[in-house]
Amino acid sequence: MADPKGFMTTPREEYPRRPVEERVRDWNEVYVPGALLPIISKQADRCMDCGVPFCHEACPLGNLIPEWNDLVSREDWRAASDRLHATNNFPEFTGRLCPAPCEAGCVLAINQPAVTIKNVEVAIADRAWEEGFTPPRPPDRLSGRTVAVIGSGPTGLAAAQQLTRAGHTVAVYERADRIGGLLRYGIPAFKMEKRHLDRRLDQMRAEGTKFRTSTTIGRDIAAAELRARYDAVVIAVGATAWRELDVPGRELGGIHQAMEYLPLADRVCEGDLEVSPLSAAGKHVVIVGGGDTGADCLGTAVREGAASVTQLDIYPLPEAERDEDTEPWPTYPKIYRLSAAHEEARDLETAPAADADARLFAASTLRFTGDATGRVRSLHLVEVDAGRRPVPGSGRTLPADLVLLALGFSGPDRHDGLIDQLGLTLDPRGTIARDADFATNVPQVYVAGDAARGQSLIVWAIAEGRAAAAAVDHALTGAPSLPAPIGPYDRPMTA
Repeated sequence: MADPKGFMTTPREEYPRRPVEERVRDWNEVYVPGALLPIISKQADRCMDCGVPFCHEACPLGNLIPEWNDLVSREDWRAASDRLHATNNFPEFTGRLCPAPCEAGCVLAINQPAVTIKNVEVAIADRAWEEGFTPPRPPDRLSGRTVAVIGSGPTGLAAAQQLTRAGHTVAVYERADRIGGLLRYGIPAFKMEKRHLDRRLDQMRAEGTKFRTSTTIGRDIAAAELRARYDAVVIAVGATAWRELDVPGRELGGIHQAMEYLPLADRVCEGDLEVSPLSAAGKHVVIVGGGDTGADCLGTAVREGAASVTQLDIYPLPEAERDEDTEPWPTYPKIYRLSAAHEEARDLETAPAADADARLFAASTLRFTGDATGRVRSLHLVEVDAGRRPVPGSGRTLPADLVLLALGFSGPDRHDGLIDQLGLTLDPRGTIARDADFATNVPQVYVAGDAARGQSLIVWAIAEGRAAAAAVDHALTGAPSLPAPIGPYDRPMTA
């Protein structure tokens, strides 16, 4: 604890964002380049090094947060990088994309703004790359065992890297043309530029991990054939079966799932397309769904030059502070948060009729209406009460040339044939069932991440990959050697 009084003398200061008018004209990350390092040591000083650091419990990775805060405050970046990477394979991802449940669990957050844990994390990760503190770590010797990982999102990549470093020969199979899963085709570049992903993949290749793109298991390779090739298979395909909106007019043209829309914008940034075929340019856009995916659609539509963008959230407008009775510390509270995309929409007034920034809260979609060509032109909605019952007389109509459904995901996609070909058992939620060792009902086949847990956060995805890798390594070698931060039945802290 470098400054015992830091939490009393230093106010919270966050990574500054670039001006809205500047950043919406490009796809670069929203933050001011180089602006974090001058402030981060003082911010790390705010860590109390409390006797029971609840930030550990709030983060499924078990990140050693007080330790690397202390090291950053002393500007020992190499040691800070070592402590950070001891529990997290990809801190440059989580430092940009995670909503930071660790900060909600910060003891300082009981009565003050929490330590900027997420900002400290990304500062360490970026400094580690700049200073060469993250060289490839190939194994000293190979085990002679082979593992196939299906899916290259954060769960699959974490499992693959852990197993490769343990000495196993690992191949990652990805159905898309590039590695990364939703990190590649789902997360907009303004939240995380893909160079961070590419740099980490280069490290993994140097360590020995093999990657197979444009390969759908169940179609291009039969699931049983893949299983026969390898000593173990880890399924990390995510939860990509999107939820539908069953209302009149859903069949109209111009209504798309968020995950049909976002990957096309990423492909424009990758140089595959000049313009997205679903571009929001000049259109009145309505996003149905109030979560992070909806916010990603919002920021994307703003950058594409939409005429207007409104986001509908069925939940009521959250309070600015946590409700200690229903969401006590250290749980992650549902409070009003202003993401970069919402800040942009607010300043640019993309939705003048919205309750706050671009959002209409307590709003439920009733139906869509279209024109003579069969394309959507209007969305009809109604305000709902706390029980989601319509409020009489609250109906309204929004212009809508493009509607994006961001309603979450129910489980893994079954269209590829992987689940049925292997004969995997599903649980009542539609996710893949597993036992306490991450093993499915099929011998030598394991499952990790959202495919089994259900839709979750990137820190849970990486923790799942690390824990599943530990289970596979134990099964292959007969001795535990890899860390397992969580069990398959662990869940976030709730009241």
